[in-house]
Amino acid sequence: MALTELDPLPALIVIDLQKGIIGTPYNASVSAVVEHSAALIKAFRQRHLPVVLVNVAGMPPGRRDDRRSLPDTLPEGFTDFIKEIAPQPSDIIVTKYSWGAFSTTELESRLKSLGVTQVIITGVATGTGVEATARQAWDCGFNVVLPVDAMADNRPDAHNWSVENIFPRLGETSVAADILSALENRTNK
Repeated sequence: MALTELDPLPALIVIDLQKGIIGTPYNASVSAVVEHSAALIKAFRQRHLPVVLVNVAGMPPGRRDDRRSLPDTLPEGFTDFIKEIAPQPSDIIVTKYSWGAFSTTELESRLKSLGVTQVIITGVATGTGVEATARQAWDCGFNVVLPVDAMADNRPDAHNWSVENIFPRLGETSVAADILSALENRTNK
């Protein structure tokens, strides 16, 4: 797991770090996900690089036999971002109604209009929201970086499958510290 380089204009995409999702059962690594994502957000904001905060507010219409799907009516505050990643005026806020952040939103055109060519994706859940967003980003032609210590899934097998089998085919896997170091090295040049 190594990051080869950052493109001139990368964007950070943070998936579903919201009160209604983080409040559900996750493995112990969710606190590390929040910590690493918050550190990346801070570094991107300091360098005036795009930060995209994504929340989920529903699912597309269609048959849903999965009882773990989102309910039709969400409780109050469900979509609010957790305090550790509080949105700032410079952030791009995206509300999605599917697993991935690109298919039901205008995220691709917004990022491409800024000149973004690379996305770093963090958040939850690894095997759904993060993986779907990574697949869609790859389909849109973005270079994809996945810091595996900045994502979690309440299904450890799904997390491991995505990290070991899917992500290496979509882009580079890394850890948050490597991305932070690459950002720092660019600043010091």
